[in-house]
Amino acid sequence: MKSQVPIFIALALVFALLMSLPWLVPHMGCTALVGLLPLLVMERLFTLGKRPYFYAVHFGCFVLWNAITTWWVGEATVGGAIFAILANSLQMSVIFGSFRWVKRRTRGILPYLYLAAAWIAWERFYLTSAQISWPWLVLGNAFADTTGLVQWYSVLGTLGGSLWVWVSNLSLFGLMVALSDARMARWNVKARVAAFAGVLVAVFGPMVWSAALRFQEEGPRLQVVIGQPNLDPYEKFESLSQDQQDARFIDQLEKAAWPADDTPVLVLAPETFTNHIFTNDVTSDGTFLTFQSFLRKHPSARIIFGASTYDRNVAHSAPHPCSYDMGTRSDGRHMWYTAHNTAILTDTSGRYPLYHKSKLVVGVELTPYPKVFLPLEKLLGGNLMGKEVGQKEVSCLDNIGTAVCYESVYGEHCAGYVRKGAELLTVITNDAWWGNTPGYRQHLNFSRLRAIETRRWVARCGNTGISAIIDPCGRILDRTPWWEEAVLQGSVQLLTGQSFFVRYGDMVGRVCVFLFLLLGAAALFRPVKIKREG
Repeated sequence: MKSQVPIFIALALVFALLMSLPWLVPHMGCTALVGLLPLLVMERLFTLGKRPYFYAVHFGCFVLWNAITTWWVGEATVGGAIFAILANSLQMSVIFGSFRWVKRRTRGILPYLYLAAAWIAWERFYLTSAQISWPWLVLGNAFADTTGLVQWYSVLGTLGGSLWVWVSNLSLFGLMVALSDARMARWNVKARVAAFAGVLVAVFGPMVWSAALRFQEEGPRLQVVIGQPNLDPYEKFESLSQDQQDARFIDQLEKAAWPADDTPVLVLAPETFTNHIFTNDVTSDGTFLTFQSFLRKHPSARIIFGASTYDRNVAHSAPHPCSYDMGTRSDGRHMWYTAHNTAILTDTSGRYPLYHKSKLVVGVELTPYPKVFLPLEKLLGGNLMGKEVGQKEVSCLDNIGTAVCYESVYGEHCAGYVRKGAELLTVITNDAWWGNTPGYRQHLNFSRLRAIETRRWVARCGNTGISAIIDPCGRILDRTPWWEEAVLQGSVQLLTGQSFFVRYGDMVGRVCVFLFLLLGAAALFRPVKIKREG
């Protein structure tokens, strides 16, 4: 065993490197197609050698992968980064551990089918239902900066990419096992040709499919002006007042080249551009009034901006478990308020349709499972977690779907905007919390996947960058620098067609959930042979 320790260490490091490269280095998505092989090889060596404690090894491998890829979360919150890395690794390890249990009860290819199905079923749970959700390392996200290979995400979505990763790795692993066991020597020529051809199709077939796809829908043009004010979020309300921030942003917009005619223009300001807006008193807010004054000079424009908003409530009990108590009135009724991370649209009419962010960041914005964590929070003392409240269903601002920051990571969520009538997707975000790390680049690239899945143009506005205009094929047509004050101007198209993924949703995830339950039940209820003595 000791003589093989260097081999296991080398395999663990190669696994972590191959699986991290797609998130850290441009155009390296293909390494994920072989990145799981070192882990599968280690598992086979441990099984053949009947060595114990492999759970510690695969957990360590997943911790290493998570840490190398998402260490930058610690720039915003060290505790949050440690929790995200360890909790996500633990869940991956539980999936892999259940595969080893199934492998002891079934034979052949079935345990490996279970492994792929269970992993993707877990990813689907992360992306749709889980309140504690960190889907950054969904395997299909490996191609976020290699979008030329995954144009078929418009059909199968990001979990289709996860399926490709598993099929490629398991096909190559099966071929390696057949060669190492000398089984292939007993196969006839047709069987060998079929085996190699199957592996080639598994690895390269999706690439050919992607190259063959063409997207041709055209729509009316819309001019966009994206303001990047470049405000340090850690000093946002210490260095400048809100009035000064508004004045800086308006000065940026005035320097833009505005059309002389009545051409429609969409202006984007970043997430939480302004603070402390009460939803029942928006029209008296200073930022809103500043934007109204600007719009009177440019009546063909609309503005979408981010805001921290609050609902005032008067009731005998809290309207939401995460509401804040503002005290008791003379009539004995309580005053409560609920907080939201909101996108607001306005134009010269003075209207202000709102959309409250619904995919909230655990800990920072959201207290998950409040019946469990709120009593724990009171026991420990203080407000330990965020208590914002989001919408249960997506909605559009006119014909525009606006993903607020973290929401752009969720494919099904963004497809929901299009089902609600969105002809354009926008993303407003503030990625400066992480500093100059891979985090903001990864987040930008996820918007490229959303463009492909929905076949919509994406206009992205970041407080400190990177702001960008992305076409429906996931190509970045124009972008701003990082951490510079800038204005990005361009045009997008308003499209009405619906991709297969938008119409039918995540087919791959649903099928994998079914297979996971079926194969898990088959392993659970499979009769176990009892060895008799004598």
